[in-house]
Amino acid sequence: MSEQQQDGADVRPAPVISVIGTGYLGATHAAAMAEMGFDTIGVDVDPAKLAALSAGEVPFYEPGLPELITKHVATGKLRFTADLAEAVAAADVHFVCVGTPQKAGSHAANLTYVEAATRGVAEHLTHPGLIIGKSTVPVGTAERLRGIVREFTPSGITAELVWNPEFLREGKAVDDTLHPDRLVWGGASAAADAVIREVYAAPIAEGTPVITTDLATAELVKVSANAFLATKISFINAISEMCAITGADVTTLADALGHDVRIGRKFLNAGLGFGGGCLPKDIRALMHRANEIDAGRVVGLMQQVDEINMGQRERVIDMTIEALGGSVLNRRVAVIGAAFKPLTDDVRDSPALNVAAALHLRGAQVSLWDPEANETARRSFPTLTYAASKEAAIEGADVVLVLTEWDDIVQASPAALASLVGRRVVIDARNCLPVADWVEAGWTVRSLGRPTPVTGAPVSVAAGANDVLATAR
Repeated sequence: MSEQQQDGADVRPAPVISVIGTGYLGATHAAAMAEMGFDTIGVDVDPAKLAALSAGEVPFYEPGLPELITKHVATGKLRFTADLAEAVAAADVHFVCVGTPQKAGSHAANLTYVEAATRGVAEHLTHPGLIIGKSTVPVGTAERLRGIVREFTPSGITAELVWNPEFLREGKAVDDTLHPDRLVWGGASAAADAVIREVYAAPIAEGTPVITTDLATAELVKVSANAFLATKISFINAISEMCAITGADVTTLADALGHDVRIGRKFLNAGLGFGGGCLPKDIRALMHRANEIDAGRVVGLMQQVDEINMGQRERVIDMTIEALGGSVLNRRVAVIGAAFKPLTDDVRDSPALNVAAALHLRGAQVSLWDPEANETARRSFPTLTYAASKEAAIEGADVVLVLTEWDDIVQASPAALASLVGRRVVIDARNCLPVADWVEAGWTVRSLGRPTPVTGAPVSVAAGANDVLATAR
């Protein structure tokens, strides 16, 4: 056990932390625990990943994380091992941070890894331990995991399992862990509650709200938050279709809605829709679990949210085909963005990569560039052409698709880029470009649900189901 100084005199042991699973969640959480002052052991079954992390090399892009890991590997506060038994024996608090991916052929969550991790901790306990689940799981999972803990914990040793969901945003995960906007845990006894408050003493001292509850509520908080955010995104994307038909501006509309404190402006950006490793799988897992317990209204709502989101990808594909005169066959299509959002290299369920691949399958010559996700995208779709820069991607292009709102393209000079393309046509699928500047530079701009100002002439809005097309005069 490590030691903490209190009030300048009272020295008492602080809990040693083990983190089971060193993927996106686990690696970030382990580094943050070390930053908060705890001796921390990260556990994984992948020796190559462990060696990389021990060298401060993170196998995914997350700002600030490599530096934090390097710092605490050097201080000795953080180490990594494949030996679960050794880590469990050395630690007092065990965070389960393994993945719960979508099952193949089903919307259900695959709980194999979280069950194995929980069992592994329980059966290797050598002294009383607190097991804290952080993985996103269907409601009812934690109670079942408690049965596993009871079954496999050695005789004479006490163990308790509680649930403490994570609320990380990719690209901001380090700050979200060190300075969370809320802390939630469920199912804790008074003794476990005291330990958790010690672990999170730093953010609690900063004023982070603490919500203690039962297991089921704690499990539902994360997936409900993701479901609500997904619903907000799909709502504004549904409204953007009405804007396209009527000539309304979905961005101005969203700004006006956002001033209502009951609604707020965040997650009201119309565009290509959501993706990544959380929202899509979480709303589908919620749909599956709701169906199991006969919560039919949740099933219907989540199905609509998912269908609207997936439909945005088809809208952008259709816009591209229309912009190229009805066919993309042998036409050069430049794609800016592969990650599902900026500040990450995550391409899981990425709308951008999905659109790029779909156009490639239709015969387009797709040239793709992403400042961080080229390599992760290449592993998923090796047949696409990956450019070394945005300039190389758009050279000679018949149409440019902005599918991830990286600053590199938002802040780029449209006049400089105009000299590189074959045709000055851009589809702004994230409503992120300063459209007037692009039109001024001679570009034809298509947007999702947003009229485009036309230099020297009134805005022209075509009625019908298609989105707005404006051309510089």
